[in-house]
Amino acid sequence: MAVDRLRVASLQYFMRPVERFEQFAAQVEALVWTAADYHCKLLVFPEYFTCQLLTLGDLKRPIHEQIRHLAKHEQRIVELMRRLAKESGLYIVGGTLPAVDPPDEQTVYNECYIYSPHGDWDVQGKLHMTRFEKEEWLVSSHAKFKVFDTEIGKMAITICYDVEFPELARAAARQGAYLLIVPSCTDERQGFLRVRYCAQARAIENQLYVIHSCTVGSLPAVPAVSLNYGQASILTPSDFAFSRDGILAQGEPNQESMVIGELDMDRIIQTRERGTVLPLHDSVSSSQVASTLETVKL
Repeated sequence: MAVDRLRVASLQYFMRPVERFEQFAAQVEALVWTAADYHCKLLVFPEYFTCQLLTLGDLKRPIHEQIRHLAKHEQRIVELMRRLAKESGLYIVGGTLPAVDPPDEQTVYNECYIYSPHGDWDVQGKLHMTRFEKEEWLVSSHAKFKVFDTEIGKMAITICYDVEFPELARAAARQGAYLLIVPSCTDERQGFLRVRYCAQARAIENQLYVIHSCTVGSLPAVPAVSLNYGQASILTPSDFAFSRDGILAQGEPNQESMVIGELDMDRIIQTRERGTVLPLHDSVSSSQVASTLETVKL
């Protein structure tokens, strides 16, 4: 493990209309420097927080056209976040943004950039699209899952709906990941709770920390993000060594805020070896047991 203790920050990012890109950049930069002032080493932005920039365009166009226009801001956003990571010394999980893979300008993906304080970056694409993404925004899925080996430890990113597929987090944990990052964007409580409950389950099943970041606020004229329901949190396994209810820290729902917590990385290693139960270790036999499944008629 690269560090013994790790202070992290997760955003409840407030979605508000902007009139210039510089207003968006100022909001982002203020949050980065706030996390740095609190001596954090990792800051997590939520999924689709960049949709704030849709308010710069023609909101009367079909939403799938607006999303493709937003993708034109990709390089500008990447340069902003890359600069801030270097200047602040933070690892930044930069939420997600619609992105294209030139020369194809029509196939759009939902991509999460992770930036190191050294200026390096990489991308985790969203693997499972929700219905509005597939049917209305016409966003395509990625097909590759990664574990990021950093100076603060190994981590994986499951973007919103992706956390509802437990095989992903289990694979990452078996590759040595102790952090699971969950950037999300949900418009109402039921959608939020689907993500939150699954994030908590992933922490328990795989004996790792989960950092969940959410959008809050309102963009009334933008479909699918006109409303936002969120409560950022830092989640732990459910065992004696950790916080009550498996919640290290969480925000007040639907308020603009930053949730900060300090992770004991030695403790997470120890619980995988000597916890009350050992679900990650004991899961090795699960696939073999599943292969014996039979239907019994009574």
